[in-house]
Amino acid sequence: MKKTYIKFRCSIYEKKLIRKRAERAGISLSEYCRSSAFGNSVIERLTEEQLTHYKMLVKYNRNFIRIGNMFKRHNPKLASEVETLAEEIRTHLYNFKDIKK
Repeated sequence: MKKTYIKFRCSIYEKKLIRKRAERAGISLSEYCRSSAFGNSVIERLTEEQLTHYKMLVKYNRNFIRIGNMFKRHNPKLASEVETLAEEIRTHLYNFKDIKK
């Protein structure tokens, strides 16, 4: 159980920024400050909208890979273009994993 307090001064803007980052990470302001003070990486959670987009991109990625596999036998150039597009989507999906603050 935590019973000791630590206080520090910051500007109103800094307080709002810290509070917003804690909210995006889904943790309390105190937990955010403790984690940051100990050098722990605080990962922001995806918003509902970001999660919806992420799921859509995963679905598109799978579909383009399937389409690429179907066309490989009949039109290698089309298959190559589809694979390139799938790789671009995969790159964007990896960027979602790097959302940290």
